[in-house]
Amino acid sequence: MRLVAEIAEYKKAHGLPVRDPAREKDVLEHGADAIKDGTLRGYYLRFLQGEMYLSREYQEELLGEIPRVFFGPLEDAGKFFNLNRKVLTVTDRGVPEQYPQAILGASLYGSILTLPGGESGKSMDGLQLILKELLGRGFTRGDAVVAVGGGVIGDMAGLAAACYMRGIDFYNVPTTLLAQVDASVGGKTAVNLGGIKNVVGVFRQPAGVLVDTSVLRTLSPRLFAEGMAELVKIAATSDASLFERIENSTDLQSDLGPMIRDSLALKMSVVRQDPFEHGERAVLNFGHTVGHAIEAASAGQFFHGECVAMGMLYMASGQARERLEALLGRLGLPLKDPFDADTLMRYAVSDKKKRDNGFRVIEVSRIGTHEFRTVGVDELRSIIVNRKSQ
Repeated sequence: MRLVAEIAEYKKAHGLPVRDPAREKDVLEHGADAIKDGTLRGYYLRFLQGEMYLSREYQEELLGEIPRVFFGPLEDAGKFFNLNRKVLTVTDRGVPEQYPQAILGASLYGSILTLPGGESGKSMDGLQLILKELLGRGFTRGDAVVAVGGGVIGDMAGLAAACYMRGIDFYNVPTTLLAQVDASVGGKTAVNLGGIKNVVGVFRQPAGVLVDTSVLRTLSPRLFAEGMAELVKIAATSDASLFERIENSTDLQSDLGPMIRDSLALKMSVVRQDPFEHGERAVLNFGHTVGHAIEAASAGQFFHGECVAMGMLYMASGQARERLEALLGRLGLPLKDPFDADTLMRYAVSDKKKRDNGFRVIEVSRIGTHEFRTVGVDELRSIIVNRKSQ
């Protein structure tokens, strides 16, 4: 572990990411070549993968700037989080009651606030409900908020915790696959305003994240597929081996744990390098430029992950698009949206990701790699029109 700490410091000094998929793949391939016994080879590769995961986790903790992520049952939340104080658990009506109750049971002075939920509830009114609850219950700067639910609840509860008394502790317990692989560790908190998604918010990392993969068994097939879209997204841009594992999996539910760990490791590495999205972190927006426009135009018809799935196909080309389309289709995700180019452009130009000189888009022509490019309004419209003509 001392050697791992030295590696972390070296990477920090040289601006290198904690996670290096190409290097890790090389280590695994050399490890496989060294073991001639086929049975032992599988065990040894799993051992190496476990070692690399622990190494990445320790390096991330040493370098800070991102939350600690714990894997375990909800009932053990008190072992991972400091709940020996006033704790407001924020959830929504779509979350099974036993999940927030598990956090309540682990808290010394706990209470639950249940919101209506859904993207329409992710508003200034929803934010105000949380803030009023904190104020009414006499919360101080030494107390904490715990979000139990999907990305909407995590965004709103995180923003409320960041605003209340200029900031109190916030923990995230994501209960959807989408939130577990994406929203839980991004540090982005926000609400919608005037029909524009996530336009009011701040960057604020949770003090900790608890991932319990057993809760995913209660998800509907559509919600499960939505989460897989974000897992596919980060693999498509940054890890060809993870993408291949998703392609080849015959039992996603059983294979999901290690995939979530690797997806989070990828995202946390990106976030640590660029916490406020000034550069490389924009890779996490693959599929979002057009995807957010689809989501706004649909007014709730499509889920966020479904919109990202359709949005990715606008920005992929060649063999990458073919593989993406095949995989997203197999996962049960929509591949084409029903809106014309004028409608999508109307929403795209209002998106917060637009800059004065246009849109910074992420393009994928080969799985596991990505390129940034700035396109103007006319060029983005042309991309949309060309995709729709195919």
